[in-house]
Amino acid sequence: MLERPQRSWQRLLVDTLLAFFAAALVTAVIYTFALYPRIPNISLLYLLVVLALASTRGLYAAVLTSVLAFLFFDYFLVQPLYSLTVNRFEEWLALFVFLTAAIITGQMTNALRRQADEARRRERETRILYDLVRAANHEEDFQHQLAIVTQAVVQVFAPWGVCDCVLLLPDEQSRLEVLASARTPRERFRLSSDEQATAAWVMANGQAAELHDVPLEGHGPYGRGLRATLQSSLRGWGRRRYARLLPLKTGERVLGVLLLLMEETEWPHLGKARARQPRLNGTSAVLEGPFFSAFLDQAAAIIERARLRREGLQLELLRQTDALRTALLSSVSHDLRTPLASIKAAASSLLQEDIVWDEESRRSFALTIEREADRLNRLVENLLDMSRIEGGALKPEKEWYPLDELIHDVLLQLQPLLQQRQVHVDLEEDLPPVPVDYLQLSQVLTNLIENAVRHTPATSPIEIAARWCNGHVQVSVADRGPGIPPADLERIFDKFYRVRRAGSPGSGSGRAGGTGLGLAVCKGLIEAHGGHIWAENRRGGGAVFHFTLPLSDHESQTAGEQAEAPAAAPGATTPTTLPIQTPASSEEAAESSNLAQVGKREQREEEQPLS
Repeated sequence: MLERPQRSWQRLLVDTLLAFFAAALVTAVIYTFALYPRIPNISLLYLLVVLALASTRGLYAAVLTSVLAFLFFDYFLVQPLYSLTVNRFEEWLALFVFLTAAIITGQMTNALRRQADEARRRERETRILYDLVRAANHEEDFQHQLAIVTQAVVQVFAPWGVCDCVLLLPDEQSRLEVLASARTPRERFRLSSDEQATAAWVMANGQAAELHDVPLEGHGPYGRGLRATLQSSLRGWGRRRYARLLPLKTGERVLGVLLLLMEETEWPHLGKARARQPRLNGTSAVLEGPFFSAFLDQAAAIIERARLRREGLQLELLRQTDALRTALLSSVSHDLRTPLASIKAAASSLLQEDIVWDEESRRSFALTIEREADRLNRLVENLLDMSRIEGGALKPEKEWYPLDELIHDVLLQLQPLLQQRQVHVDLEEDLPPVPVDYLQLSQVLTNLIENAVRHTPATSPIEIAARWCNGHVQVSVADRGPGIPPADLERIFDKFYRVRRAGSPGSGSGRAGGTGLGLAVCKGLIEAHGGHIWAENRRGGGAVFHFTLPLSDHESQTAGEQAEAPAAAPGATTPTTLPIQTPASSEEAAESSNLAQVGKREQREEEQPLS
């Protein structure tokens, strides 16, 4: 807080008394001990007093002390005593030399004092502004930053009559609203219609205005309104309160309005709210000076930074939305065209009348159509599931289901995709049923297996394992492909994110296959089940995807007892190797599994509309 200098009449009175008593005290000491004329230069004692007052009180006290010392020395110490007359000319000369030297010394000392005071004042102002900027920059919240500025205004300028500081900014409808207040909670602050009109005038014209006889409702301790405050102040030696509204500018643009609730002992002309010329008093000089303007500039800078940050966020949101739309169109259009092109080519071949296809060729075309239709169906399912996940409309309908049967159904459904691959299924013995949504968990396993097929050579095996551990079942899908770059492990489950390599199986372009939706859908579905999914690289090459499915407390306890039973040693498993083949019986089973899942999904989609 800065110290406000004393009022002129108070300072004059104090300086006059100090000058009189200082000159009288030195004269009394010299007179009492008869130091003059025994010590001819004893008048230098007066110069010490003049220097002291000039360095502490200013020029007026120093000059007045010099004149009083001249008179007291002549009256009490120079012959004839008790008279202002002087017998010898050299004594007159000595007195005038003393007076001139005292005045000049006082002026020089006062000039040095004023320079030192100015340097200290600037240093205090710089420190205050530095602390203000540092405190505001350490805050991330926009309203907290503005609150710091308003509180600093009240703390620093309280000696000049600032009782409260309120910051008004226009909302989306250009109506001024309270964003920050130093002493009054912004929720309780309400502007009257006159205050709104005056603030709007300041905002529109960029000029300061004052409110004197308009009630100020909601100003904390002054909530009774300004008129009531003025009436009660009649008993307080003319103290009155009023509001000063100042525009916050950056260049020629007005960003908002700063409302100061002031308190003064002077009586202004009470009239309508209007723009006024600055009054020539200490308060106006300070509140219209460069130091206070620095506070206004800081508030304007915070508002401008917030506006630029908001516009930057909007531009970034638009950029991300555009990039997302581009990625969606690029990924989905490519992966939609590929199966559609295969289906169209196979169907066109079957419809050619000039070529007679044998039974094996016709069967091959039919299998191609079925495989690509399943691929297209999985893509559409991923898109629908991602839409429901983001909209919060996809909720698991859990039922107790054996994992081995679910895995078997998924493998049957994916027979056309897996072809002659070796799929190793390793399930822990006595693995309990788990509460899952059959369709959603089937989609998770389908996406993970399809991801392994896409990123591994055609002859590479795929391993599926399940373990019971600490109240949940952990399922793993592993492959022996190139693995996942460490930098991509954290982002691999992001929507539309695809790992790019110099070369991938089946593609020499380095472009990652798929839409980048499958793993994101897996993450959303597993988290909807209350589980967790992650990926890591295997020793010896390849990647493994783990996910957990929580069990109920009762089922966890039962599974734990079974795992600890003597008949089944801990960690005992039932490894199974499933070579995926395509005999007619297997195709019928796969078709039956596909029809069952399609029926369930159609029923679910009728019950769960897209958000």
